[in-house]
Amino acid sequence: MYTHVALLRGLNVGGHNKVAMSDLRDLLADLGFGGVISLLQTGNLVIESDRQAGAALERLLEKATTERLGVFVDYIVRSADELEKIVARNPFPKEAKDAPSNLLVMFLKTTPSAKDEDALRASIKGPEIIGRYRKQLYVVYPAGIGRSKLTGALIEQKLGSRGTARNWNTIHRLLAICK
Repeated sequence: MYTHVALLRGLNVGGHNKVAMSDLRDLLADLGFGGVISLLQTGNLVIESDRQAGAALERLLEKATTERLGVFVDYIVRSADELEKIVARNPFPKEAKDAPSNLLVMFLKTTPSAKDEDALRASIKGPEIIGRYRKQLYVVYPAGIGRSKLTGALIEQKLGSRGTARNWNTIHRLLAICK
């Protein structure tokens, strides 16, 4: 049995794609996933499965959510082991300790190219700094996220990949649930 974290992109944000977490938990249980736990209302799920994480699992969850709940959302799934490595590879340990709500990890559907990562770096106009580990982009927002010009949409455009971000506190809460 594998433990996974399923992160949903664009769920219950700004009044769009509204879905109750209980409906998502029921859907996943009906699909045969065990130990389904949700965190917050924005699409953070911990599940147990005999399937490994990957694109096929993401597509299965996306299709089932669309068919049963009538909304399309991207799922980004990482195994508990992958999440541990993502935490361990954080290039910004000082920021994680001092201001964890200003450190985000954007979980991407695909691995960006070095050229796309360079283009993103060149487009940063504020104090934000980025680092990457495989399909994760770490972003430090020293002045806060609210007014930053380094938006999720800009990141997705420059990297050519859809993604969803979680702050460092949420990532640690998900990791604790996995354990």
